[in-house]
Amino acid sequence: MSAVRPHSLTLTGRFVQLQPLGSAVLPDLARAIAHPEVFAAGYGGGPAALKRDVDGFIKWAHDYFQWEALPYVIRLLGGPNDGDVVGTTTLGDIDVVKEAIHLGWTAYDPRVWGTPVNAETKLLVLGTAFDNGFGRVKIQADARNERSRTAILGIGATFEGIVRRDCSRADGTWRDSAVYSILADEWPAVRAGLKARLDAFVGRFVTYRDLRPAGASGTILGGGPRGGFGQAAGNAPDAPDAPDTPDTPDAERNAGADASS
Repeated sequence: MSAVRPHSLTLTGRFVQLQPLGSAVLPDLARAIAHPEVFAAGYGGGPAALKRDVDGFIKWAHDYFQWEALPYVIRLLGGPNDGDVVGTTTLGDIDVVKEAIHLGWTAYDPRVWGTPVNAETKLLVLGTAFDNGFGRVKIQADARNERSRTAILGIGATFEGIVRRDCSRADGTWRDSAVYSILADEWPAVRAGLKARLDAFVGRFVTYRDLRPAGASGTILGGGPRGGFGQAAGNAPDAPDAPDTPDTPDAERNAGADASS
């Protein structure tokens, strides 16, 4: 099967829905990901790239994302936070001749770290890539970003190596990139692993922990990298903190931001 460019369509799972990213949603995306803990390990150019005001974030986003590719905004499905924007991801660097594509530019609201959001997002976008005939999906992170590197390995990607002095950071230093990939013949095993991880959350929806108040004049206040999940019944108690939750895989606890570019 030859690769074809995927259509920019909405992707719907059990816990999240991915919609084509547009300018109108950027203020909501800012409130979700414009936090120090997201940019700390290299996302978007690193801490120096973080814009805490909405207008600054919108300008940064227009320069950063691959708008000509397939960027998505991630929304929660179900529960008290249904429809909330909690992150973004992109299928970019699309090369149909080489049947290669790059899954990156991924970041999540810290309140959903350690939940099904990362696993289901990866399941949806990887499925889109392989269903459209791509033979190799690249995923990469700043070599210093141990959180994301652990998460990438946790979904079943293969480490290929370090590309030295790969791209510049916002502070003028140069980043080394840790490069991983998933091939088409590896996808069935990766897909099975992601589905098994999601099966642990059957009948649940994603909930927040440590809700962050909005600041005055568009200032976006920070919060801790903690997330939770709730039973389908709306009055179920919160789960324990992610690091103490026995059915939360280590890779999900570490799924904060895949600092790809």
